[in-house]
Amino acid sequence: MNRALAIEFSRVTEAAALAAYGWLGRGNKNAADEAAVKAMRYMLNLIHMDGEIVIGEGEIDEAPMLYIGEKVGSGNGELVSIAVDPIDGTRMTAMGQSNAISVLAAGGKHTFLKAPDMYMEKIVVGPEVKGMIDLTLPLEQNLRRTASRLGKSLSDLTVMILAKPRHEKAIQQMYDLGVRVLAIPDGDVAASVLCCLPDAEVDMLYGIGGAPEGVAAAAAIRALGGDMQARLIPRNQVKDDSEENRKIAANEIQRCAVAGVQVNAVLKLEDIVRDDNLVFTATGITNGDLLKGISRKGNLAGTETLLIRGKSRTIRKIQSLHYLDRKDSEIYKILNL
Repeated sequence: MNRALAIEFSRVTEAAALAAYGWLGRGNKNAADEAAVKAMRYMLNLIHMDGEIVIGEGEIDEAPMLYIGEKVGSGNGELVSIAVDPIDGTRMTAMGQSNAISVLAAGGKHTFLKAPDMYMEKIVVGPEVKGMIDLTLPLEQNLRRTASRLGKSLSDLTVMILAKPRHEKAIQQMYDLGVRVLAIPDGDVAASVLCCLPDAEVDMLYGIGGAPEGVAAAAAIRALGGDMQARLIPRNQVKDDSEENRKIAANEIQRCAVAGVQVNAVLKLEDIVRDDNLVFTATGITNGDLLKGISRKGNLAGTETLLIRGKSRTIRKIQSLHYLDRKDSEIYKILNL
């Protein structure tokens, strides 16, 4: 995964973020996602590579998607597997809230776990706590292990978790233990990465989110030397056990069987991302803890992108200016800005 290809991928998330920004605060998350998908697909197909989408997004929300198995790129050049989340935080984008980003991870042909678009329970920590987490243990024990390794008391520990009804008991348990809880509306990819950065102020991410987001985040976690465990959970075990959710769950279980993945089985980081030959890139849509959002004045837009290469373990933040009045360019017609 050479440097030139890494830069090309950063241009993909920049375009997706710019497209999503056109729908910022419009109250229409599907339109924002569709715009980001369209821009991302267009930019991917400009790259000289033999690419395949192995982790797509959208099936849970019935939103637009880059579908699993879709071929992208010129069809020539390096074989590349790609995990995408055109907008991690579609609802935040639609409502004008913070921490929405566009995400892409790329690696070799067999780098990523080919997980269906379903729910995934995740626990993420930074490099200092690597090897200490165990998803088969109770949450309290993982919290105590993490605090002990970091030389902290539980009251000094900071955990990020999605503010969802399914997490109410876990959040209350952490409150009772004295843990500082940062409950976010969406966007657990950014939260996962925050755990692993050298200047991290977040010690752990825990909770049930999307599998595509989990795989994309795992690329950054591995590149940064952090640790993660996860398991795929059928919908009827997360939502209510209605007939509709049982049907969805049966389909998820079947797809996992085809992919050779067992539901409810603990997956280690090495099971999710199998080698270090990878690139992770994310561009901010709205201002957040990980990245600045897009700023725009007239036809000039500014972006901030995080670019991580696994082999070299380099972390770059790229600040770019984009002139949006190039009506002769196809990508600007797609962005519709």
